[in-house]
Amino acid sequence: MTLVTSAVPGTLAQRLMPRSGFLANHWLANALLIVGGSLFVALSAQIRIPLPFTPVPITGQTLGVLLVGSLLGSRQGLLSMLLYLLLGAVGLPFFAGGNSGVAVLYGATAGYLAAFPLTALLVGWLAERGWDRRVGTMVASMALGSVVIYTLGVSWLALHIGLTAAVANGLLPFVVGDIIKIALAGVALPGGWLLLGKR
Repeated sequence: MTLVTSAVPGTLAQRLMPRSGFLANHWLANALLIVGGSLFVALSAQIRIPLPFTPVPITGQTLGVLLVGSLLGSRQGLLSMLLYLLLGAVGLPFFAGGNSGVAVLYGATAGYLAAFPLTALLVGWLAERGWDRRVGTMVASMALGSVVIYTLGVSWLALHIGLTAAVANGLLPFVVGDIIKIALAGVALPGGWLLLGKR
């Protein structure tokens, strides 16, 4: 059984999985993708630049979530982000700055974390339909994923500090950085498909 079905084109990570040997096993391959995705986001979360005026730091987390969803697809991306949240909640230092514990899931940044599974589901679903193969659609997919993250993140933050302050502290300082992240990913994934096609 292969990871790629006839219903959808498949994602880049799914296409790169071996078609023979023990990694060709459907369940093992999926498990490795899910665990690998959660570990990648945990690693990207440690890239952290605190800002003195907001409880929301600059991290590599959001880019990690967008990439994992696009690479793994909707189901594996969703499960990967749920696993990430679970492992961080039980005490592994997977959240930004090495933080962990259930309390983080109720803190000021909880809305951003809650958005990760939904974001991975969305961009993964779009990737399965070929949005990750062209720069324009890849950028659009990443932008839509970012909208989900900021909508939930800023909404939750607004409960703590008010809507105006939440927008000023939880959205505006990060827009330029996210545009750069989206541009990089918008080139990287279609480039990966181009290289795969040449193979």
